[in-house]
Amino acid sequence: MLALAIFVVTLVLVIWQPKGLGIGWSALGGALVALLMGVVQLGDVAVVWGIVWDATFTFVALIIISLLLDEAGFFAWAALHVARWGNGRGHLLFPLVVILGAIIAAFFANDGAALLLTPIVIAILLRLNFEPPAAFAFIIATGFVADTTSLPLVISNLVNIVSANYFDIGFDRYAAVMVPVNLVALAATLIVLWIVFGRRIPVRYSVENLDAPVSAIKDLLVFRVAFPLLAVLLIAYFVTAPLGIPIAFVTGAGAVLLMAIAGRWWQAGRGAVVSVTGALRGAPWQIVLFSIGMYLVVYGLGSAGLTNYGVLALEWLAQQGDFIATLGTGFLSAIVASVMNNMPSTLVGALAIEQAQLPAGTRELMIYANVIGNDLGPKFTPIGSLATLLWLHVLAGKGYKIGWGQYMKIGLLITPPVLLATLIALALWLPMLPAA
Repeated sequence: MLALAIFVVTLVLVIWQPKGLGIGWSALGGALVALLMGVVQLGDVAVVWGIVWDATFTFVALIIISLLLDEAGFFAWAALHVARWGNGRGHLLFPLVVILGAIIAAFFANDGAALLLTPIVIAILLRLNFEPPAAFAFIIATGFVADTTSLPLVISNLVNIVSANYFDIGFDRYAAVMVPVNLVALAATLIVLWIVFGRRIPVRYSVENLDAPVSAIKDLLVFRVAFPLLAVLLIAYFVTAPLGIPIAFVTGAGAVLLMAIAGRWWQAGRGAVVSVTGALRGAPWQIVLFSIGMYLVVYGLGSAGLTNYGVLALEWLAQQGDFIATLGTGFLSAIVASVMNNMPSTLVGALAIEQAQLPAGTRELMIYANVIGNDLGPKFTPIGSLATLLWLHVLAGKGYKIGWGQYMKIGLLITPPVLLATLIALALWLPMLPAA
């Protein structure tokens, strides 16, 4: 009960953020209380740090890269191209925007897709004079696709990085399993979004008010470097995975290189257009504190008995066959994530899978089902992920206020069918691959 009380109070502070209290400080406070009360031990700090450090710094590096490219106009350029490819047909523009969101989520993580693309899409919709119901459909689609299609690569979601590191899954193995599954998630997302919002989309729109894509480019040098840098990073992930090199080292090197180019360090800052210091200030450094603090609190909660309940549930599901085990694990993870936030939920699921007595094939299915549940499950509720809370805050700042009741109504309508289709795809696809 003590461990549960510490977790609940910590989570409330993280979500509420009274007087602007950073999520990292709230999580660290909860961890300190857990240490003082004996819920966790000093030795657990090293264990938790070993779990979260690579994922956390990879995420920070990805966001720095995203912010630099955003300042250079990269994402606005891409969005304007997509708006023109729609060729004045709203029913073509809608899926194109969803696909753009999926691509950005794959390479820049779900947070980057939701937080960077959403303001750009809003600006374009205003230029196109879309009616509020149509604009709302595009905004919801952008926010949801960022999470529902954040499965394909290890770097696509913080959940993926934590899980891949915890179970020692290589970048290549993870991609082989999840890229096809993510395509099903994308297709399901498109279908469900179209069923829910298709009638709101205007048949035609005028492209005359759109700026030329080239006008969005603020820093030509950074823009030109973007595609080669992303290609090199992707290759480096696959090459370095068998060598055991942490993803944070590869992504961090890419971030440092891009900062050097953006800051024109070889010219002592002359000619720089993009603010490197601004990108560094905008990076989610609180996530570093949050990861170690919140995971310590959850580690204590798991040691106090929560993991045992998870183990019992997973072992029962395993007895029902691999198909039911996959779907059950995914939906169980999703429900837990929607209630307790997906980051602590990921660790709880990982601990339970590790401790459960499971056949090797079932265990691997459950590992990936846990990832899917914690990537998609947060869309059930606004508190399911910090990215969703921040996304709602950004929308409110743009004049689009979405209440928690309205959000949950949409989330409960859209998420279950997409989650179900994605888990079925995993259950059918993974057994076809050679054993890891």
